[in-house]
Amino acid sequence: MWNRKWMAAIAPAAFVVARAMTPAAAQALPDDFVYLREVAPTIRQDIRYAGINNFVGRPLVGYDGAECVVKRQVGLALQKVQQALAPQKLSLKMLDCYRPARAVHDMVVWARDGNETPAQKRYNPAFRKQDLFRLGYIAEHSGHSTGAAVDLTLVDLQAAPTAPFDARRTYADCTAAEALRAPEGSVDMGTDYDCSDLKAHTAAPSITAAQRSWRNTLVSAMAGQGFVNYAKEWWHFSLPGVAGRAYDFPISKRAN
Repeated sequence: MWNRKWMAAIAPAAFVVARAMTPAAAQALPDDFVYLREVAPTIRQDIRYAGINNFVGRPLVGYDGAECVVKRQVGLALQKVQQALAPQKLSLKMLDCYRPARAVHDMVVWARDGNETPAQKRYNPAFRKQDLFRLGYIAEHSGHSTGAAVDLTLVDLQAAPTAPFDARRTYADCTAAEALRAPEGSVDMGTDYDCSDLKAHTAAPSITAAQRSWRNTLVSAMAGQGFVNYAKEWWHFSLPGVAGRAYDFPISKRAN
Protein backbone atom coordinates (compact mmCIF):
# COMPACT_ATOMS: atom_id res chain seq x y z
CA MET A 1 0.00 0.00 0.00
CA TRP A 2 1.13 3.56 -0.74
CA ASN A 3 2.55 4.99 2.47
CA ARG A 4 -0.21 7.39 3.60
CA LYS A 5 1.73 8.69 6.60
CA TRP A 6 4.69 9.58 4.39
CA MET A 7 2.39 11.23 1.85
CA ALA A 8 0.82 13.33 4.60
CA ALA A 9 4.23 14.48 5.76
CA ILE A 10 5.23 15.88 2.39
CA ALA A 11 1.81 17.21 1.33
CA PRO A 12 1.92 20.54 3.19
CA ALA A 13 5.10 21.62 1.45
CA ALA A 14 6.12 19.63 -1.59
CA PHE A 15 2.68 19.19 -3.14
CA VAL A 16 1.76 22.82 -2.53
CA VAL A 17 4.94 23.90 -4.33
CA ALA A 18 3.95 21.80 -7.34
CA ARG A 19 0.43 23.24 -7.52
CA ALA A 20 1.64 26.79 -7.11
CA MET A 21 4.01 26.68 -10.06
CA THR A 22 2.57 28.40 -13.12
CA PRO A 23 3.90 27.66 -16.63
CA ALA A 24 5.80 30.95 -16.57
CA ALA A 25 7.49 29.99 -13.30
CA ALA A 26 8.07 26.34 -14.17
CA GLN A 27 11.84 26.79 -14.15
CA ALA A 28 11.93 28.08 -10.55
CA LEU A 29 13.16 25.09 -8.56
CA PRO A 30 12.48 24.84 -4.82
CA ASP A 31 15.04 25.09 -2.05
CA ASP A 32 18.54 24.07 -3.12
CA PHE A 33 17.69 22.21 -6.33
CA VAL A 34 19.46 22.94 -9.60
CA TYR A 35 19.42 21.75 -13.18
CA LEU A 36 22.58 19.68 -13.52
CA ARG A 37 23.35 21.39 -16.84
CA GLU A 38 23.88 24.62 -14.92
CA VAL A 39 26.68 23.26 -12.71
CA ALA A 40 28.03 20.36 -14.80
CA PRO A 41 27.28 21.06 -18.48
CA THR A 42 29.62 18.38 -19.90
CA ILE A 43 27.87 15.47 -18.17
CA ARG A 44 25.70 13.62 -20.65
CA GLN A 45 22.01 13.00 -19.97
CA ASP A 46 19.55 10.35 -21.09
CA ILE A 47 16.65 10.70 -18.69
CA ARG A 48 14.83 7.45 -19.32
CA TYR A 49 11.58 8.09 -17.44
CA ALA A 50 10.86 11.11 -19.62
CA GLY A 51 10.50 8.84 -22.66
CA ILE A 52 9.52 5.30 -23.66
CA ASN A 53 12.86 3.52 -23.22
CA ASN A 54 12.18 2.25 -19.70
CA PHE A 55 10.53 -0.69 -17.94
CA VAL A 56 7.09 0.96 -17.94
CA GLY A 57 7.29 1.73 -21.66
CA ARG A 58 6.03 5.32 -21.38
CA PRO A 59 6.93 8.59 -19.63
CA LEU A 60 6.27 8.53 -15.90
CA VAL A 61 3.89 11.07 -14.38
CA GLY A 62 5.78 14.23 -13.44
CA TYR A 63 8.48 13.94 -16.11
CA ASP A 64 7.45 16.89 -18.26
CA GLY A 65 11.05 17.49 -19.34
CA ALA A 66 14.06 15.23 -19.94
CA GLU A 67 16.25 17.05 -17.42
CA CYS A 68 18.47 15.98 -14.56
CA VAL A 69 17.51 17.95 -11.45
CA VAL A 70 19.45 17.44 -8.19
CA LYS A 71 20.35 19.17 -4.96
CA ARG A 72 23.13 21.69 -5.63
CA GLN A 73 25.58 19.80 -3.42
CA VAL A 74 24.98 16.65 -5.44
CA GLY A 75 25.47 18.50 -8.72
CA LEU A 76 28.76 20.02 -7.59
CA ALA A 77 29.98 16.61 -6.44
CA LEU A 78 29.03 15.08 -9.80
CA GLN A 79 30.99 17.79 -11.58
CA LYS A 80 34.07 16.81 -9.56
CA VAL A 81 33.57 13.17 -10.53
CA GLN A 82 33.32 14.26 -14.16
CA GLN A 83 36.59 16.18 -13.87
CA ALA A 84 38.31 13.17 -12.31
CA LEU A 85 37.17 10.95 -15.19
CA ALA A 86 38.26 13.35 -17.94
CA PRO A 87 41.91 12.14 -18.15
CA GLN A 88 40.56 8.62 -18.86
CA LYS A 89 38.44 9.97 -21.75
CA LEU A 90 35.30 8.99 -19.87
CA SER A 91 32.09 10.85 -19.09
CA LEU A 92 29.22 10.30 -16.73
CA LYS A 93 25.80 9.84 -18.28
CA MET A 94 22.76 10.54 -16.13
CA LEU A 95 19.84 8.13 -16.46
CA ASP A 96 17.66 9.46 -13.64
CA CYS A 97 18.06 12.12 -10.95
CA TYR A 98 15.35 13.79 -8.87
CA ARG A 99 12.14 11.79 -9.21
CA PRO A 100 8.80 13.37 -8.24
CA ALA A 101 6.84 11.45 -5.60
CA ARG A 102 3.98 11.17 -8.10
CA ALA A 103 6.32 9.29 -10.45
CA VAL A 104 7.23 6.87 -7.67
CA HIS A 105 3.53 6.27 -7.11
CA ASP A 106 3.11 5.76 -10.86
CA MET A 107 5.69 2.94 -10.63
CA VAL A 108 3.80 1.40 -7.71
CA VAL A 109 0.50 1.43 -9.61
CA TRP A 110 2.20 -0.07 -12.69
CA ALA A 111 3.81 -2.87 -10.66
CA ARG A 112 0.44 -3.87 -9.23
CA ASP A 113 -1.74 -3.62 -12.33
CA GLY A 114 -1.45 -7.34 -13.17
CA ASN A 115 -0.30 -6.74 -16.76
CA GLU A 116 3.13 -7.50 -18.18
CA THR A 117 4.12 -7.20 -21.83
CA PRO A 118 7.14 -8.99 -23.38
CA ALA A 119 8.89 -5.61 -23.73
CA GLN A 120 8.42 -4.97 -20.00
CA LYS A 121 9.42 -8.53 -19.09
CA ARG A 122 12.91 -8.07 -20.50
CA TYR A 123 13.71 -5.86 -17.50
CA ASN A 124 12.97 -8.64 -15.00
CA PRO A 125 13.44 -11.92 -16.90
CA ALA A 126 13.77 -14.19 -13.85
CA PHE A 127 10.59 -13.25 -11.97
CA ARG A 128 7.22 -11.49 -12.15
CA LYS A 129 6.92 -7.75 -11.81
CA GLN A 130 4.77 -8.05 -8.68
CA ASP A 131 7.84 -9.55 -7.00
CA LEU A 132 9.80 -6.30 -7.53
CA PHE A 133 8.65 -5.00 -4.11
CA ARG A 134 9.54 -8.15 -2.17
CA LEU A 135 12.96 -8.32 -3.78
CA GLY A 136 13.81 -4.66 -3.17
CA TYR A 137 13.84 -3.35 -6.73
CA ILE A 138 10.84 -1.01 -6.35
CA ALA A 139 9.89 0.83 -3.16
CA GLU A 140 6.83 2.86 -2.23
CA HIS A 141 8.99 5.90 -1.63
CA SER A 142 12.38 6.71 -3.11
CA GLY A 143 15.55 8.55 -2.18
CA HIS A 144 15.38 10.02 -5.68
CA SER A 145 12.51 12.22 -4.48
CA THR A 146 14.87 14.00 -2.08
CA GLY A 147 17.25 15.07 -4.84
CA ALA A 148 20.15 13.18 -3.27
CA ALA A 149 20.06 9.98 -5.36
CA VAL A 150 21.02 9.46 -8.99
CA ASP A 151 21.18 6.69 -11.58
CA LEU A 152 24.09 6.89 -13.99
CA THR A 153 26.64 5.08 -16.10
CA LEU A 154 29.87 5.74 -17.99
CA VAL A 155 30.48 6.72 -21.60
CA ASP A 156 33.74 5.96 -23.38
CA LEU A 157 34.35 9.17 -25.30
CA GLN A 158 36.65 7.38 -27.74
CA ALA A 159 34.17 4.63 -28.64
CA ALA A 160 32.14 4.62 -31.84
CA PRO A 161 28.51 5.72 -31.38
CA THR A 162 25.90 3.00 -31.06
CA ALA A 163 22.56 2.73 -32.81
CA PRO A 164 19.68 4.56 -31.10
CA PHE A 165 16.94 2.72 -29.23
CA ASP A 166 14.22 1.50 -31.62
CA ALA A 167 10.84 0.83 -30.00
CA ARG A 168 9.85 -1.29 -33.01
CA ARG A 169 12.64 -3.80 -32.47
CA THR A 170 12.53 -6.86 -30.25
CA TYR A 171 15.55 -6.87 -27.96
CA ALA A 172 16.87 -9.67 -25.79
CA ASP A 173 16.41 -9.40 -22.03
CA CYS A 174 18.54 -7.08 -19.92
CA THR A 175 21.00 -9.81 -18.92
CA ALA A 176 21.88 -10.93 -22.46
CA ALA A 177 25.08 -10.22 -24.36
CA GLU A 178 25.54 -6.53 -25.15
CA ALA A 179 25.00 -7.01 -28.90
CA LEU A 180 21.55 -8.51 -28.25
CA ARG A 181 20.30 -6.07 -25.62
CA ALA A 182 18.73 -2.68 -26.21
CA PRO A 183 21.50 -0.16 -27.00
CA GLU A 184 22.65 1.88 -24.00
CA GLY A 185 25.10 4.28 -25.65
CA SER A 186 27.55 3.59 -22.85
CA VAL A 187 30.18 1.10 -21.69
CA ASP A 188 29.11 -2.51 -21.17
CA MET A 189 28.25 -2.89 -17.49
CA GLY A 190 26.98 -6.45 -17.96
CA THR A 191 23.27 -5.59 -17.91
CA ASP A 192 21.05 -2.83 -19.17
CA TYR A 193 20.00 0.01 -16.88
CA ASP A 194 17.02 -0.82 -14.63
CA CYS A 195 17.65 -4.55 -14.96
CA SER A 196 15.99 -6.22 -11.98
CA ASP A 197 18.18 -9.28 -11.76
CA LEU A 198 20.99 -10.76 -9.68
CA LYS A 199 23.37 -9.99 -12.54
CA ALA A 200 22.73 -6.27 -12.00
CA HIS A 201 23.96 -6.46 -8.41
CA THR A 202 27.13 -4.42 -8.32
CA ALA A 203 29.30 -7.31 -7.10
CA ALA A 204 27.58 -10.01 -9.19
CA PRO A 205 30.01 -12.89 -9.86
CA SER A 206 28.41 -13.74 -13.21
CA ILE A 207 29.81 -10.78 -15.20
CA THR A 208 33.04 -10.71 -17.21
CA ALA A 209 36.32 -9.23 -16.04
CA ALA A 210 35.88 -6.28 -18.42
CA GLN A 211 32.35 -5.58 -17.14
CA ARG A 212 33.58 -5.77 -13.55
CA SER A 213 36.35 -3.33 -14.36
CA TRP A 214 33.83 -0.79 -15.68
CA ARG A 215 31.64 -1.18 -12.59
CA ASN A 216 34.68 -0.76 -10.34
CA THR A 217 35.70 2.36 -12.25
CA LEU A 218 32.27 3.90 -11.73
CA VAL A 219 32.01 2.97 -8.05
CA SER A 220 35.54 4.21 -7.35
CA ALA A 221 35.00 7.52 -9.13
CA MET A 222 31.72 8.15 -7.32
CA ALA A 223 33.11 7.09 -3.94
CA GLY A 224 35.88 9.63 -4.40
CA GLN A 225 33.26 12.36 -3.90
CA GLY A 226 31.37 10.60 -1.12
CA PHE A 227 28.66 8.80 -3.10
CA VAL A 228 27.43 5.41 -1.87
CA ASN A 229 26.31 2.67 -4.25
CA TYR A 230 23.15 0.58 -3.77
CA ALA A 231 24.37 -3.03 -3.89
CA LYS A 232 21.43 -4.35 -5.94
CA GLU A 233 21.84 -1.77 -8.72
CA TRP A 234 25.25 -0.94 -10.20
CA TRP A 235 23.84 2.38 -11.51
CA HIS A 236 22.30 3.78 -8.29
CA PHE A 237 24.20 6.16 -5.99
CA SER A 238 23.27 8.55 -3.21
CA LEU A 239 25.13 11.29 -1.37
CA PRO A 240 24.79 10.90 2.42
CA GLY A 241 23.77 13.89 4.49
CA VAL A 242 21.94 15.66 1.66
CA ALA A 243 18.58 13.92 1.39
CA GLY A 244 16.16 15.73 3.70
CA ARG A 245 12.47 15.45 2.87
CA ALA A 246 10.85 14.17 -0.30
CA TYR A 247 9.39 16.46 -2.98
CA ASP A 248 6.76 16.17 -5.68
CA PHE A 249 7.30 19.13 -8.03
CA PRO A 250 7.23 18.08 -11.71
CA ILE A 251 10.37 18.18 -13.83
CA SER A 252 10.09 20.90 -16.45
CA LYS A 253 12.31 21.50 -19.42
CA ARG A 254 15.07 23.96 -18.59
CA ALA A 255 14.82 27.32 -20.31
CA ASN A 256 17.70 28.02 -22.70
